[in-house]
Amino acid sequence: MSAEATSPGAPIRRRGRPRIDLRRLGRAALFGPVSRDRLPDAIAHVAEVHRVHHPEADLSVLQRAYLLAESSHRGQMRKSGEPFITHPLAVTLILAELGAETTTLTASLLHDTVEDTEVTLDQVREEFGEEVCYLVDGVTKLEKVDYGAAAEPETFRKMLVATGDDVRVMSIKLADRLHNMRTLGVMRPEKQARIAKVTRDVLIPLAERLGVQALKTELEDLVFAILHPEEYARTDALITEAADGTDPLGATAGNVASVLREAGISAEVLVRPRHFVSVHRVRIKRGELRGSDFGRVLVLVGEDADCYAVLGELHTCFTPVISEFKDFIAAPKFNLYQSLHTAVVGPDGEVAEILIRTHRMHKVAEAGVVALGNPYASEGATQTAEPVDGERADPTRPGWLSRLLQWQQSAPDPDTFWTTLRADLAQDREITVFRTDGGTLGLPAGASCVDAAYAQHGDAAHACIGARVNGRLATLSTVLKDGDTVQPLLAEDAASGPSPDWLDHTRTPAARIAITGWLDAHPQTAEAGRPGMPADPEPQPAPPSVPRTARARTATAVTERPDAAVRLAGCCTPVPPDEVTGIPVRGGAAVTVHRLECPAVARMQAVGRTPVAVSWGEEQACRVTLVAESFGRPRLLADLTEAIAGADAAVISATVEPPSEQRVRHTYTLRLPDAAGLPALMRAMREVPGVYDVSRAQHPAGAL
Repeated sequence: MSAEATSPGAPIRRRGRPRIDLRRLGRAALFGPVSRDRLPDAIAHVAEVHRVHHPEADLSVLQRAYLLAESSHRGQMRKSGEPFITHPLAVTLILAELGAETTTLTASLLHDTVEDTEVTLDQVREEFGEEVCYLVDGVTKLEKVDYGAAAEPETFRKMLVATGDDVRVMSIKLADRLHNMRTLGVMRPEKQARIAKVTRDVLIPLAERLGVQALKTELEDLVFAILHPEEYARTDALITEAADGTDPLGATAGNVASVLREAGISAEVLVRPRHFVSVHRVRIKRGELRGSDFGRVLVLVGEDADCYAVLGELHTCFTPVISEFKDFIAAPKFNLYQSLHTAVVGPDGEVAEILIRTHRMHKVAEAGVVALGNPYASEGATQTAEPVDGERADPTRPGWLSRLLQWQQSAPDPDTFWTTLRADLAQDREITVFRTDGGTLGLPAGASCVDAAYAQHGDAAHACIGARVNGRLATLSTVLKDGDTVQPLLAEDAASGPSPDWLDHTRTPAARIAITGWLDAHPQTAEAGRPGMPADPEPQPAPPSVPRTARARTATAVTERPDAAVRLAGCCTPVPPDEVTGIPVRGGAAVTVHRLECPAVARMQAVGRTPVAVSWGEEQACRVTLVAESFGRPRLLADLTEAIAGADAAVISATVEPPSEQRVRHTYTLRLPDAAGLPALMRAMREVPGVYDVSRAQHPAGAL
């Protein structure tokens, strides 16, 4: 927001982008003429750029906003010695260059007034209206006095929630951070590094997702220079050396322009230099850089159809590199980006990458959501987008933002929110999968059936036991691909819960937070996912006269200690009529029930644990874990599931290990209405073709 800053020690400037003279603007801000019939000199630069994109814009509101900002910030100075008003002016100019509309520019001029001056939100609302007030409030930091160390994450949470209702909030924040990064030189190195890391982890991914490439690329270069100065210097030297040599891309661009002229296609052909980070990535990928690796050829046309006409001509007249072709017009990226990407081999053997897009696509590629202006108004009339499957229909409320706003509600702890936000933003690609009811789910690349289950069913996915992917049964760990059809399968037993192993297969914060929350609420179940730990959660307290049992609707184990909690061991999963014994744990406050032959019993006795007598109660329902060993074949999982269902057993959880030497290991945790039916169930599973053994789970037991 209002981070104090000065000129950087080593200026990093993007070619072709004009810079305002901060010292001249500072003098204009303090001494420039301010008359009613003309704009102050300091704001005239912004107005000139704004009129290029919006010729009919009303500049009087910008004048009023500037006068309020200048008068309220008067006397405040940046660490560089410049009047503070130069900061909101620079932020506003950045947004004006991107084509932001007048309301956004008005709010950007005022974005630090409520935070750093005596101006209140009520004053902003009264003078400039509700829209501007909302944008200013959205980018205003929370006070450290009130929030302490949580101020930064909670400020970002507040900003993201505001962005969910008006994306222009984040546009202002990104421009604000860009100017502060440009002028970070007088900060202490450790503070520079801290700000750069937050920019890298949060702001740059947000700029990418919102499609604001002009801000994203410059932020990347600024962060690169601060966090990796040696690599930056090396990349700078390579770019300088290439600029002094021959220009193969210029020759290719000339050839492309000639081909398109002869074909009668009106197009603008430019050479687009790569920014520093892009050159660095290409160098890492290819090792030795070619002359054409320092930029790409950009072809701009009028209509979508012209893009494909250009592509046809280029692939006819040049040798195309087919593996480099991507069509982001037919299938736009989730950040609004549209373009055709291809690469061709020129007469001299140089491979040149070529981008083909319309002028409108180019504007959106550079400015992203900023280029959309006010997404909620059309031709002066308010336009409300109706929700579709819980998401806004307008493109400024994409699926990733809706999911982010949803999961942040389940992360009340600032540390959890901050860590999860960074992890979520690190996932830079999305896939779309289809539900069986015809709806769609947007998920990050690498998402599994677990993620799809929680995206579709919320907390009800705790009872998920598997899924069908493209009509075939699949494990919950199955990674989904773009275009898959997925149907999560839920158990009828709503009391069942997720396994800790599910966390290994989740990519979405919503799923991870839901699973972690359930496991935290059922700590004994969480421990059951580890070898040697009990399988069932801690029972609820019962009256002293009633023996405590392992869990409702499961086999009842009764001990000679009526006040002790009783639970069934997860290492050997005892069920009636097994011969069992009890091992006291937690100083005798609880008793874990093991089968007599369980190796854990001998180990506990060896360290001085004295067993206690345990007997089975009247309740005969039981929960048991079975392991099926089989040869791999089609429909094996479906046949095993049918055999289990035929024995009237409910599946609580199921895992299938990756095949090894054509053999597959299945592990099922089941609930039976009567323990007497266990032998028949195991026989039915053994009779499934391909299954050569079914046994009770016998995990190695750890110290209890």
